[in-house]
Amino acid sequence: MSEGTITALVKRIVLKSEPYLVQVPKPKKKLSLQTRLIWTGIALLIYQVMGQTPLFGATTPQFDFLAFARVIFASQQGTLIELGIGPIVTAGLLMQLLKGSEILKFDFKNPEERGAFQTATKLVTYIVIIVESIVYAGAVYGPGVTPDVLYVIMGQLIAASILIMFLDELVQKGWGLGSGISVFIMAGVAQQIVWSLFSPIPAGDGSMVGLIPYIGQSITSANLSDIMFRSNNLPSLLSMSMTAGILLILVYTQGMKVEIPIVSTKYRGFSATYPIKLMYVSNIPVILASALTANAVFMGQMLWANFNPRNNNALFNILGQFDPTSPSTPIGGIIYYITPPRGFTIAALDPIRALVYVLFMIGIVIVFGRLWVELGGLSPKSAAKNLLDADVQVPGFRRSNQPVEALLNKYIPSVTIIGSAILGALAGVSDVLGVIGGGVGILLMVDILINYYQQLIREQVEVVMPRLGALLGRK
Repeated sequence: MSEGTITALVKRIVLKSEPYLVQVPKPKKKLSLQTRLIWTGIALLIYQVMGQTPLFGATTPQFDFLAFARVIFASQQGTLIELGIGPIVTAGLLMQLLKGSEILKFDFKNPEERGAFQTATKLVTYIVIIVESIVYAGAVYGPGVTPDVLYVIMGQLIAASILIMFLDELVQKGWGLGSGISVFIMAGVAQQIVWSLFSPIPAGDGSMVGLIPYIGQSITSANLSDIMFRSNNLPSLLSMSMTAGILLILVYTQGMKVEIPIVSTKYRGFSATYPIKLMYVSNIPVILASALTANAVFMGQMLWANFNPRNNNALFNILGQFDPTSPSTPIGGIIYYITPPRGFTIAALDPIRALVYVLFMIGIVIVFGRLWVELGGLSPKSAAKNLLDADVQVPGFRRSNQPVEALLNKYIPSVTIIGSAILGALAGVSDVLGVIGGGVGILLMVDILINYYQQLIREQVEVVMPRLGALLGRK
């Protein structure tokens, strides 16, 4: 089947199904910034309440097999957000990859085709929600429950995931600010950091989980020897210092960029710069690398549980060995080296594993970074076309694709590799050192906060100078 036939088939399916899809309507007029912030807060509040609502009829499993993906998917085990934003992210990435590889061809400058692509993404999201809910409920909660209870759990996962999809759509369509997915991820990571700082819940050794209460407890008992290092990967001054250091490095590197001057061919006298950031690929390669690792670990756990539960099969031992008393803990094999030894103490016991993991993260993030530049429409060729389509040109260069592409080709491949290597190193080192919120979580939170900061600035500029906002393409 040719690419054109696939695109035509998708458009035909979208045309027939669109009248039956429930849509969140756009506001009839643009809402004020304060109103949009309120709606964003309401969506976040609903999501947080769902995160505290347990699944009816479900017994929380002894081991959390998705613990490594909770930050990315903003999910909570045993609650209505068990799957979190996972189905939405999966469907969105799938559609973007199909669009970027030109298997699906949509002209985003045409409002009708752009709407058709969004509808197709929503249809795929429904399919992913149903499939993931059925598979996950059957695999995790199926053993030991009656079929009726299992169907109820599946129904809850499907309904909750659809509600999350509508909350994200509500924020994105102009009722809120930014993206619901970004808000949910940022809130989840921030919650982990706040909890690690202030939690008064007692830990297994009798001390308090939160760093601040623990310091107060240590001062009261005149025992300050364990403040810097704590066992069981509990928050300590070292982990907090590492978290602050990683945050500073991320904020600094996010501001590094190459600026190419551009002028408008439509509005005389208008000039600006086209920034090529050091972190050109953003955090997408880190998310893809983490998702790949998560799937590898999950498949390794399933194979181990079915074919090698005693770690006595030489062939499967090469793939991965797990602790029989804690099936989520790898103790050998390839999987052992591609999962992080979280915490300085654990890393010190096996520094080779820590080094291999960091090198693995750097390598895999570079691979996904280069792949995403090509498939995500960020290549020099695509960027040059986007500039010319936006009625701008680079001074001193002919207004055609080839010279502009040659100019961008001097920067984009280099910043892709360097930026991806920095992101992979930061994510790997952060996980090894046990930073609060996790390496990937910290990367996502900083990127989201910076994007929101820039968006708030644009909103304020548009309020003060609406013509400038219209000139910059605001709708």
